[in-house]
Amino acid sequence: MTRFVLDASVVLAWCFEDEVKPLAELALDSLRAGEASVPPIWPAEVGNALLVAERRGRTKPAGTTRSLELIRSLHIRIVEDGAGTDPSRLVAFARSHKLSTYDAAYLALAIREGLPLATLDSELRKAARKTGVPLLGQ
Repeated sequence: MTRFVLDASVVLAWCFEDEVKPLAELALDSLRAGEASVPPIWPAEVGNALLVAERRGRTKPAGTTRSLELIRSLHIRIVEDGAGTDPSRLVAFARSHKLSTYDAAYLALAIREGLPLATLDSELRKAARKTGVPLLGQ
């Protein structure tokens, strides 16, 4: 069974046809028989991005509902411990890796769980490489 940390950028690529990327497809295929771990910020980050897209006319409520149904059908586990839930530790970790606290939460989780990271974010990919975290598909 494939296990990895799933960044919101990959999930959002599934939701918008113009953002389809090979890595996003690989992550989705991997989840059909595997499991992804996400930090506690993940539901709010994904939900907010979908709602903003809806408000900007990029999608309709029915599209948001379809995206949320897809997401709920997958094996995605929210992990609620470590640096991701301690603001002081998270800020320090983000600062040391020149990331947002959101992105730092994904990297900290990948390090803590010893899992590869699936992300489309270039700065997060760079930080993962520097810390020795493998990237899904590489």
